[in-house]
Amino acid sequence: MVSAEQNPPDAGTFDRQKYGPWAVITGGSEGVGRSFALQLAEAGIHLLLVARKQQPLDKTAELCRAHGVEVRVLSADLSEPSAAAAVARAVSDVEVGLLVHNAGANTHSEQFLDGDLDAFQRVIDLNIRTPMALVHQFGGLMRARGHGGILLVGSVAGYLGSKRHTVYGGVKAFGRIFAEGLWLELRDGGVDVLELVLGVTRTPAMQRVGLNFDIPGMAVSEPDDVAREGLAALGNGPVHVISKHAKVALAHSNPDRAETILRTDQMMARLIGGAEESAR
Repeated sequence: MVSAEQNPPDAGTFDRQKYGPWAVITGGSEGVGRSFALQLAEAGIHLLLVARKQQPLDKTAELCRAHGVEVRVLSADLSEPSAAAAVARAVSDVEVGLLVHNAGANTHSEQFLDGDLDAFQRVIDLNIRTPMALVHQFGGLMRARGHGGILLVGSVAGYLGSKRHTVYGGVKAFGRIFAEGLWLELRDGGVDVLELVLGVTRTPAMQRVGLNFDIPGMAVSEPDDVAREGLAALGNGPVHVISKHAKVALAHSNPDRAETILRTDQMMARLIGGAEESAR
């Protein structure tokens, strides 16, 4: 397992020839996406940042431009069918050597039979249809050039089923298998593929829903550390679990599925208990 301390993606070590000169980062306005953006800007990579909210996008873009790189922003809802084409148009005149698909939230956290099918479809579109379209677009160009990188941000939620994550857990499981297949198909063409599996991370989005980060023994990652470790692991695909959460992913892979799911359900009740109380 590659750690951030062993190989930080600074300006002296990050391979700008292989992964540049431009990178596309979805979900690039805050949290882990913002950290990816700042670290890549420091390494001299020009950026297209994509997210829904314009103001956070603009703030992150300005911070990145302070490193002397060109930064474009695109405000888009990546669950919309037209989103991938809009991203492609925004960088149609430059060479994209790195795709970081960081957008992928659970936008409809409901028990399946109580939820709305159209809303669940948007979770599927955000986490499956749009990244597939982006990979098809940029991966094809990378393969033709003989170099590039595709980093897909995943989640330990994809390792087992859980309440109110029936669809989200399913799409995250798809993402990991999809990345493994891509890695096999593209590795001989000079294109690196990595799914970066995240656990509980202290992001603004997670803070807004009121997750309890203070449970004794709970492993919590910081966005800067996650991005640094992910970029360092980019050439060592197909899957890299953030080191703080490697034991969680291993535990979730226990072949006794009933015992594993029930145990994790109890832990999740503690994790989200504060969020549910605040919503009442």
